Amino acid sequence: MSDIFHSVTLDKEKCHGCTNCIKRCPTQAIRVRDGKAKIIKERCIDCGECIRVCPYHAKKAITDKIDILKNYKYNIALPAPTFYGQFPKLTDINSLLNALKKVGFDDVFEVAYAAQIITNETRKMLDNMQIEKPVISSACPTVVKLICARFPSLIDHILPVISPMNLAARLARKVAAEHTGLPDSDIGVFFITPCAAKATCAKIPIGAAKSYINGTFSIKDMYLKVLPYLNSKESCEELARADFDGVCWAVSGGEARGLATENYIAVDGIHNVIEVMEAIEDGKMEDIDFVEGLACVGGCVGGPLNVENNFVAKGRIKKLSSTFTKKATIPDSVDVSWDIPLEHNTAMNLDDDMIVAMQKMEQMSKIHDSLPKLDCGSCGSPSCKTLSEDIVRGFAKETDCIFKLREKISELAQEMMNMDKH
Repeated sequence: MSDIFHSVTLDKEKCHGCTNCIKRCPTQAIRVRDGKAKIIKERCIDCGECIRVCPYHAKKAITDKIDILKNYKYNIALPAPTFYGQFPKLTDINSLLNALKKVGFDDVFEVAYAAQIITNETRKMLDNMQIEKPVISSACPTVVKLICARFPSLIDHILPVISPMNLAARLARKVAAEHTGLPDSDIGVFFITPCAAKATCAKIPIGAAKSYINGTFSIKDMYLKVLPYLNSKESCEELARADFDGVCWAVSGGEARGLATENYIAVDGIHNVIEVMEAIEDGKMEDIDFVEGLACVGGCVGGPLNVENNFVAKGRIKKLSSTFTKKATIPDSVDVSWDIPLEHNTAMNLDDDMIVAMQKMEQMSKIHDSLPKLDCGSCGSPSCKTLSEDIVRGFAKETDCIFKLREKISELAQEMMNMDKH
């Protein structure tokens, strides 16, 4: 499956072969072999934890360069709500949206506005559709991929709506086509992303057969480009469509805040999300209606492609609430449903054949019992359990464990001593 696309990539030249990344990866998608990290593509969910913890900056996210705008006659920027929290003293979102036009975009369409449409349609779905409770938000692509890989029994709990960024792109294209008369191929739509997962989702959308996005720019890159134009004294064109209900999607609890229910929980941080998913799987949250799970601490403001500290950005988003003087005009009905259903990611299965898988699991258990269970990571696997799995899969051997290697060397030394005696 070498054709699998991931925004998260490894720069082997910068990699020192430390074990920071393998310890933090929530799907155990990284190994260290021959002194370098290796990302198992089929397991990666683009959470960006490895980008965050790598001290040598060997992990990075692939996004586009601004030169890509030259490929289209009319370009539209889709700023994530998180973008607004990156700038100190920002009191008017229109000034930021106008700065994007000065950078080289012809128009701007807020993802925050599409988020409000999603909220409106979600209310209807929760009232009319039979979705297993607790209903789990599909807003964070990392969480959706995590469920598909580690918690497949919860797939039916996921809210079947497309992402706000893909909806924003679809709506922006329609507006641009009507306004300019240009064919779709001449219109470029670009998402300004806080994370690697959404950069991946922009190319391969979850639940949608087609992406309406032509490329992505990291918030870090766009921050530097708009900064010189932000304090312009020129009059601002009214470009903002969203109100605070859409902008607050940038922080944990922002999506759930707009729903007509108080019986929800909002959890952020991938390892906290895992704990909640385990609880749902164990039937401990049947009294909860809605779960908003976001992989980054603090929500999207904690994304690894942001500029500002997540707590500072969260405070700035909150301050913006007082600047909104009018409510957004939301259309009555917009189709936001998935085109295609989610599927279980079987990359973590030992084998497609259940009997063979059970045999491999038994073999794994025996190998694990023989290992020291220190989970030191010196073997290049995250834990002794994953090393035993790698051995069964044929990707490693017992002597990759330094303790087993020491035992083997001691045995060989003893055999040589015995041979000398004879």
